[in-house]
Amino acid sequence: MNKRKQYEMLYIPSRFGMIKVYIYGFKQNGKSGRVFIVLNGIKVNGKGIHKTQTLVSTLSKFNEKIKA
Repeated sequence: MNKRKQYEMLYIPSRFGMIKVYIYGFKQNGKSGRVFIVLNGIKVNGKGIHKTQTLVSTLSKFNEKIKA
């Protein structure tokens, strides 16, 4: 049985560097997934059922972390 992990990657340019967003899961409706955001050693992750909601909430957590 060959199980490969599949994920989506988003690169968002900013004045601080390249923000890398990794999205795992969310294959079927109702299945959970994870979102990881990395920028210059700062890492934030989130877990949820709805892809866009999880992405937005993780990005807002990331924003609060880089403001501090």
